[in-house]
Amino acid sequence: MKVNADAAGMDAGRLERIEEHLRTRYVGPGKIAGAQVAVARKGSIAYYHAQGFADRERQVPVSEDTIWRIYSMTKPITGVALMTLYERGHFQLTDPVSRFIPQWKDLKVREGDQLVAPERPVQVRDLLTHTAGIGYGPDNADLDLGNARLDRDLEAMADRLATTPLRFHPGRHWLYSFGIDVCGRLVEIMSGQRLDDYLRTEIFEPLGMVDTGFSVPAGDVGRFAACYARNSRKELVLSDDPTTSSYLRQPSFLSGGGGLVSTMGDYLRFTQMLAGGGELDGRRILGRKTVELMATNHLAGGAQMADLALANGYGEVGFEGMGFGLSMAVNLGMAESGGIGSPGDYMWGGAASTTFWIDPVEELVVVFMTQLLPSGTFNFRGQLRSLVYPALVD
Repeated sequence: MKVNADAAGMDAGRLERIEEHLRTRYVGPGKIAGAQVAVARKGSIAYYHAQGFADRERQVPVSEDTIWRIYSMTKPITGVALMTLYERGHFQLTDPVSRFIPQWKDLKVREGDQLVAPERPVQVRDLLTHTAGIGYGPDNADLDLGNARLDRDLEAMADRLATTPLRFHPGRHWLYSFGIDVCGRLVEIMSGQRLDDYLRTEIFEPLGMVDTGFSVPAGDVGRFAACYARNSRKELVLSDDPTTSSYLRQPSFLSGGGGLVSTMGDYLRFTQMLAGGGELDGRRILGRKTVELMATNHLAGGAQMADLALANGYGEVGFEGMGFGLSMAVNLGMAESGGIGSPGDYMWGGAASTTFWIDPVEELVVVFMTQLLPSGTFNFRGQLRSLVYPALVD
């Protein structure tokens, strides 16, 4: 990548602290196998660094074109896809999901031992904000992506959810969920295309995202990173071997919530498009006001995630000082969140510890790639924020 910190209005020396931080605290001690970081501002790449191994067992170093499992960083891509259909008049955020999936008309809410009618129908906005009353976890164990990837499609998932009681009345709480996967099904219904085809033609090809998809082509296995976890002794252990991974086969379940692989270059272009108000290099994906709509806190009454999140719930960011937009979390302020940044910066991450954020105030984009399960093991986003923002010089 061509790097020019001066053009981005950033201090190159201060940005070099990122390399030292990751090397001395994570890659050197073996807490992660390798990592990539890119920082862009005002359309220029201010910083790029890769270190360590993409595949430790085969001693394959992280390279500029390493392919990563981005898991839930798929969600904003699906959110953008759905909002391109919003711009074509296919739906309103307050439309009931049953308008498009009729089986959802008779959904019930579980209250103790009883099933009751919801206070209002599940709306499209509820799916995008994880406030629909569906979730991940034990209550949806048969829908777990690890089991469903190769033998279920989006239509079957949406039909199965239609028979599953909601955990709460729509809009009352925040619970990480299959909501964005259902949004992927809505993309299919509204567009008349499979989700992978729609993403390719409407987002990936226009942005030049040549390595992003639901599977890794046979010829690219050598670029596909290994995925790791930690055992009870906090040792790094192989979780998914790139040479035998299920990602080498095209799945039936096109998970709009967590199914994509991508590269640093591809995902950086996606985030730069959002930072550019929906446009990159003359190719417009969304209108500027639509991006603003996505990056607005949509939680009822302007609530924080902390106000609405169910006990023991999980998200890819902390709940304090965070609102939630259309498929991404939104920072409500530095004092509220307890971290450096700008009100209105928005972000998300993936299960293997990948993360990104976009700061419209500073025209800043940061993307971080690694492969460590689970994502809550280390606070990479918080640490990167404390390293990146002090490098701003204008």
